[in-house]
Amino acid sequence: MAEHNQLGNQGEGLAVQFLQKLGYAIIETNWQQHKFEIDIIAQDKNEIVFVEVKTRSTTYFGEPEEAITPTKQKHLIEGADFYIQEKEIDLEARFDVISVVINNSIEINHIKDAFYPEN
Repeated sequence: MAEHNQLGNQGEGLAVQFLQKLGYAIIETNWQQHKFEIDIIAQDKNEIVFVEVKTRSTTYFGEPEEAITPTKQKHLIEGADFYIQEKEIDLEARFDVISVVINNSIEINHIKDAFYPEN
């Protein structure tokens, strides 16, 4: 496995642990269907939360969350809509981002409501 894939998997594992400590119920990890992929799907009280995790070993080229472009956001929103329809979910949806920087220490930044679907 490529080193960047290992780093990404480690970051996603840390993000799952972080959310569980906050009381989130993890529904799915690495969900994939057709062209869609969502890192973490969780429930936080009365909301279904779609979480994109970005992991880096340094912030030299910027914060990890800066890599989530408007195109990536649109793709995540489409994937979430597909998931909600497929599973017949009747909860409010939210999009969070968790950025993880792993070097000599571990830094986790949780951004709730990181972006919203456009109407």
